[in-house]
Amino acid sequence: MESGRNNDVVVVGGGVIGLTTAVVLAERGARVRVWTRDPAERTTSAVAGALWWPYHIEPKGRARAWALQSLDVYEELALRPGATGVRMVEGVMGETAVDEVAWAAARVPGLRASTAEEYAGSGLWARLPLIDMSTHLPWLLERLSKAGGVVEERTVTGLAEVDAPVVVNCTGLGARELVPDASVRPVRGQLVVVENPGVRTWLVSTRAGGEMAYFFPQAGRLLLGGTAVEDEWSTEPDPAVAEAIVRRCAALRPEIAAARVLEHRVGLRPARDAVRLEREPLPDGRVLVHNYGHGGAGVTVAWGCAQETAGLVDPAV
Repeated sequence: MESGRNNDVVVVGGGVIGLTTAVVLAERGARVRVWTRDPAERTTSAVAGALWWPYHIEPKGRARAWALQSLDVYEELALRPGATGVRMVEGVMGETAVDEVAWAAARVPGLRASTAEEYAGSGLWARLPLIDMSTHLPWLLERLSKAGGVVEERTVTGLAEVDAPVVVNCTGLGARELVPDASVRPVRGQLVVVENPGVRTWLVSTRAGGEMAYFFPQAGRLLLGGTAVEDEWSTEPDPAVAEAIVRRCAALRPEIAAARVLEHRVGLRPARDAVRLEREPLPDGRVLVHNYGHGGAGVTVAWGCAQETAGLVDPAV
């Protein structure tokens, strides 16, 4: 890509999908602006757990390819955890058998069945990227800035109003109104952040009557979850839900019961039956590339989706 007006790209959406996509485009030579309604720390991405795992995302084949491409990047970023917020951490994916993850076995060394000491149920022991979004999002912003990208806080009421030859739609839940795409829907997730009582490994479990429980250790704190309530728009923490989350997690690690609560978080995952990642020529000759509908797996597939998006943008600039 050569510099100049004809390779201007506006990425609409400033969450992890939008920022990662903008970084890849800017580092390939495009002149990139990100238009975002909210600063990064107030996006859904800021609330994310965020463990690398293709959680409830379709189509499975493409999602797994995006996830593995992203894994390559996260493993490299984990060499500088203090700067990037990415660490490789061991833990158990409960109610998951080794043969269910054959697609990842060649790339995730050491995948094995968990032992009874590690988890009372049947699970998978793995060493995976765990991303601290409070560090990772500012790092993405800094990397974008170094590549010449600019972030502008502005509200977009329609994609047609974006004044660029190439528009990349990374609006997540906002795509429901902006495209419009009624198939995009919220899946509400609630977290409880507590002081870490010494937990060093992560755990995801559905052992408690099919209800989800997970904990992810971050610097000085432990993130407890979670919920996945479809078509629920409220972002207010529910005290009863918070109590249930702590109770389920404490059933797995008793020391969590006495941990001091630091914060409550709620995020709306931008779910869709399948990720929409495709190029759409506009009637006026401009190009629109869609990259949304990642649900709770946005962090997991961000780099793979960004690279594919850049490939779709390239012919247009």
